Amino acid sequence: MPTIGVDKAELFRALGQEYTTEEFDELCFEFGIELDEDTTNSERPIVNGVQEPPQLKIEIPANRYDMLCFEGIALMLNIFRGKTPSPNYRLVAPPNGELQTITVHEETSKIRPYVSAAVLRNITFTKERYESFIALQDKLHQNLARQRTLVAIGTHDMDTVQGPFTYEALPPEQISFVPLNQTQKMNGAELMQFYENDKHLGRYLHIIRDSPVYPVIYDSKRTVCSLPPIINGDHSKISLNTRNVFIECTATDKTKVEIVINMMVAMFSQYTEEPFTVEPVKIVSQHNHESRQTPNLTPRETQTEISYINACCGLELSASEICTLLKRMSYHATPSTTSPDLIDVHIPPTRADILHQCDIMEDVAIGYGFNNLPRSFPSKSGTIAQPLMVNKLGDIVRIETAMAGWSEVMPLILCSHDENFGWLNRKDDGETAVKLANPKTQEYQVVRTSLLPGLLKTIRENKHHSVPIKVFEVSDVAFKDMTMERKSRNERHFAAAWYGKTSGFEVVHGLLDRIMMMLKNAFVTREEGLDGKKLDGYWIEETEDPTFFPGHAATVHLRLNGNEHVIGVFGILHPTVLNNFELR
Repeated sequence: MPTIGVDKAELFRALGQEYTTEEFDELCFEFGIELDEDTTNSERPIVNGVQEPPQLKIEIPANRYDMLCFEGIALMLNIFRGKTPSPNYRLVAPPNGELQTITVHEETSKIRPYVSAAVLRNITFTKERYESFIALQDKLHQNLARQRTLVAIGTHDMDTVQGPFTYEALPPEQISFVPLNQTQKMNGAELMQFYENDKHLGRYLHIIRDSPVYPVIYDSKRTVCSLPPIINGDHSKISLNTRNVFIECTATDKTKVEIVINMMVAMFSQYTEEPFTVEPVKIVSQHNHESRQTPNLTPRETQTEISYINACCGLELSASEICTLLKRMSYHATPSTTSPDLIDVHIPPTRADILHQCDIMEDVAIGYGFNNLPRSFPSKSGTIAQPLMVNKLGDIVRIETAMAGWSEVMPLILCSHDENFGWLNRKDDGETAVKLANPKTQEYQVVRTSLLPGLLKTIRENKHHSVPIKVFEVSDVAFKDMTMERKSRNERHFAAAWYGKTSGFEVVHGLLDRIMMMLKNAFVTREEGLDGKKLDGYWIEETEDPTFFPGHAATVHLRLNGNEHVIGVFGILHPTVLNNFELR
C-alpha cells in the first residue's frame, strides 16, 4: 500500500483538533487506513538548515486514489467525522464563455491515443500546496498510471500559453523545444540522449523511445507544452505565483485517464477562488469518436440492497440509517422510490474505487464501525468449510489417476496463441480463446482452452528422463462466453499424456476405463444395445480430429439419465503436433 507523509501540525489544523498518536491511530483504524509512523520523537532530516517538522506517515489502500495527498486525507477524514459536507464539484465556463479545446490528430493512435484536460482558474498556491500538487502527480504516476505507461500528467501555467491546443504525434526530429528547467533547445532524439542517464526521467524513456512518432501537445502558437510521458516544456512551467493551471493527461487507457484528471482537479479545486469549481476543456477527436468535454464530475448513480448490506454486516439497519452512514463516506444516498429494499446511491467522482455493491456494503460497515459490528459464531456466518462439487470431483479423478501410476503436473494457465491452436493443428475462430490485450511476451498470449499444450511442454522439458513418461493434469481452462457478465467462463478439465516407445493408445484407454469405473459409469458395448434399449454408460466412437493421427482417435460418449454427451477425446498425436513440440 502507498505510504503518504503529511505534516502533523498542518493535518491537525485542517482537522480542527489535536490528537495524541494513539487517538489518531484509532481514528485511522476506524476509517480503514493505518498510521504507520509518527516521527515526532524520531531523528528528522535537516533541510537548508531547518529540521523537517514532525510527519505522520499513513498507509493508504492502493485503490483510494483520492487519499494520495494531504488534501484528500484531510477532506475525507473531515467528512467521516461530520465536520465537513461532501463537496459539490461543479463545471464552470470561463469568463468569455468559450471553452479551451484540444484537437487530437489521428497519428496519436499509434502511440498514446487518449487525452483529457481541465483548467483550475484563480487558484492560490502556497509552498505546501505546491509541493502537495507535485507530490500527487508523482503518486498517481507510480500507482494508478503504472510508471507513466498508462497515463502521464502535464501541468502548465495557463497564462503562458494560448489555446486552442493540438495533440499530435510527430517524428522526434520534428519536435523541438526547451525541456523543463533547461536552457538549451533540443529535438526529440537529442532529448532521449540527454536524459538517458538521468536518475528520475531515464526510467521513462523506453515508453516511447523506439516509436517512429512521439506524442506532443502544442498551443496555438506552436509552443510545445509537453512531450508525454517524458517531460513538460520550460515555457509553461508552473510556480507559486501561478494563478491559472492547465492540466492535460495523455494515456493508453481510457478509464485510467478519466480517473486521473478527476483526482487532480477534485483535490486541488478547493484552492480556487470559488472552491470546488473546475473549467472544462473540449476534446475534439473525430477519428476515434472520442470527442467529449472533460472532466466529467457527474456523480455515478447506482443502487444497493438494504437486505444485502444487513445480511453481510449482521445488522438490521433501516434505509435512512444506511443513508446517514454512507454520508460519512462521502456518498449521497436516498431511499429508492421503486422498492423498499433499495437505496439510490450517488458515487462522487473521487471514489473511483467503488465498482460493486460489496464496495458500498464495506463503506457502510466502516461508517457503522468495525468494532461495533455484532460478533457471531461460525454457524451464523456460514463459514463451515465444504468443498465445491467440482473440486470434490476433481480430487477423485486426481487421486485415482495418481494411484494408477501417473504423475500430476501443474503448468501455467497462459500459453502462446500458436501452442493453443496452430501447434495442435487447430484453427482459431476468434470466438473461443480469451486473449491478453497487451501480452509482455509471445509465450503468454492467451488463456488456454485445452490442457494438452501444458502436458506436451512438460514432456518436452523432461524427455531426457527414462520412458515411458505418464503425466496428467486436473485444472481449469477458459472460454469466451458473451452470455456471462464477465464475458468468459471456466471449465474444469482432465487430461493425460503417455510418452514412450509405442503409441500407448491402449494405456490411455485403460486409464479412461479406470476413471469411469471409479465414477460408477459402466462401459456400454455394442452387443448391449442390440435390443434397442438406450442404456446409461459410456462408449467410444472413431473420429477425425486434426490433432490426432487419422484413424487413430476416438471421442468419449456418455449417456446419463437418457441424455447423450460427448465428454472427451483421445488418440495418437499427429506427427506434425509431435514435431511442433519437439517430441519426435
